[in-house]
Amino acid sequence: MDFWRTAANPWGQDVLIGVSWDLMYAAIIVAAAFLVGHAVWIKTRPAEAHADIGDVPAGLPERIPRHSVAARIFHWTMSGSMLVLLVTAFVPVLGLQFPWVSVHWIAGVVLTATIVYHVVHSIGWQDFWAMFQVGVDEGMAHLKHLMDAKAPAPKAGKYPFDHRLFHHALVVVGLGVIGTGLLMMVRIDTPLWTSNPYMLADSTWGIVYVLHGLCGVSLIFLTASHIYFALRPEKWWITWSMLRGWVDRDSYLAHHDPEKWVVTEGGGSAVSGGTSPSETGADADASLKARSAAE
Repeated sequence: MDFWRTAANPWGQDVLIGVSWDLMYAAIIVAAAFLVGHAVWIKTRPAEAHADIGDVPAGLPERIPRHSVAARIFHWTMSGSMLVLLVTAFVPVLGLQFPWVSVHWIAGVVLTATIVYHVVHSIGWQDFWAMFQVGVDEGMAHLKHLMDAKAPAPKAGKYPFDHRLFHHALVVVGLGVIGTGLLMMVRIDTPLWTSNPYMLADSTWGIVYVLHGLCGVSLIFLTASHIYFALRPEKWWITWSMLRGWVDRDSYLAHHDPEKWVVTEGGGSAVSGGTSPSETGADADASLKARSAAE
């Protein structure tokens, strides 16, 4: 299997022109093998133990806001642009030819704009560093849970350990594909400028192409795994939160630690609904225990 492609430039020099398409097929095969393997593993895995509910905060509302309207618009805009980029980058290689260049770079600009917005929004209006906490103890607890179903999965704050790992991987790959993509836009005509293929030396352009391609094939695996986990039945509670903006109280108590993700009814961080304001934490505790007993 080759890892990159080369060609001779007008001066007869062998220069890089991009990653080998073998890596694209390898990424598709690895992604498919991972998804099938994980599905089989989950199917054959013994029943998992669950951590104790613990003390339920008094006055906890029925609906816990998780994603604002702005965050959801960002997520779906970014997701749409990412899918368009993957389709326009790799589908022509698979044999379906269409005029993809303009669609590709426009989707790249949309992706870049959403990421810039996300960074500004995270720094100015969200807890920016909450996503970047390492959580070694939490990671070790997750590892124990993966190796032994009897070991309960640790409860997280707002952002679980595996979500943070995925986010970090996406930050590296996403910034790589955006940075190299913006450089490559210099080589095409746009309404704002004419192409300038001589801004960098051929050898340097080759490195840019290879880095862009490596990030692109990495996104095949990351995107496929993200969609797969979002569609798994045990993850629907969090997938729905990206559509409607909130998680229900039972899911919050089952998967999150109220001491790490503090929710207060009167503090603006929770949306009441479905229950009267006088419902107590004891009622919530009884509700979740009843549901657990039924299961």
